[in-house]
Amino acid sequence: MPHALIRQKVDVCITARTIEIFHRGKRIAAHARRYGGRRHGTDPEHMPSAHRRYAEWTPKRFQHWGRTIGPSTEGLIIAILAHRPHPEQGFRTCLGVMRLLRGVNPVRAERVACRAVEIGALNYKSIASILAHNLDRRPHSSAVGDTVIMHSNIRGPRYFH
Repeated sequence: MPHALIRQKVDVCITARTIEIFHRGKRIAAHARRYGGRRHGTDPEHMPSAHRRYAEWTPKRFQHWGRTIGPSTEGLIIAILAHRPHPEQGFRTCLGVMRLLRGVNPVRAERVACRAVEIGALNYKSIASILAHNLDRRPHSSAVGDTVIMHSNIRGPRYFH
């Protein structure tokens, strides 16, 4: 039903094939009834104008944008979208990343994206912090010594069983 009628009292007439919605005796929407498969649908005419703009966006659109900068940026976009229960929930973060990286050298943008994926920084604030504090120029964690110290005082995992 149209977004303008949210929280309004409406009457619904449901038949085997259609669902009709009435407001104050006037039919405002009619939809074919769906059985099985995809259970919901939204008529773009019923959406607010700001939501209609988002309805045209797809994960592929953001991936394509990331690919124009480089493979690490595309990977960051894919990770952001995959991190959310629904990819659409990551669209605003992707827009923020696009805005952050707009004036940045593509080589640096790739380093920032690589660093963000490496440390799991998949939100706008974290990526902005990487840029602001030049964390993309620091060595990767794999380059820093990750050696295990062998010593007689280290008990190991078997000690606690």
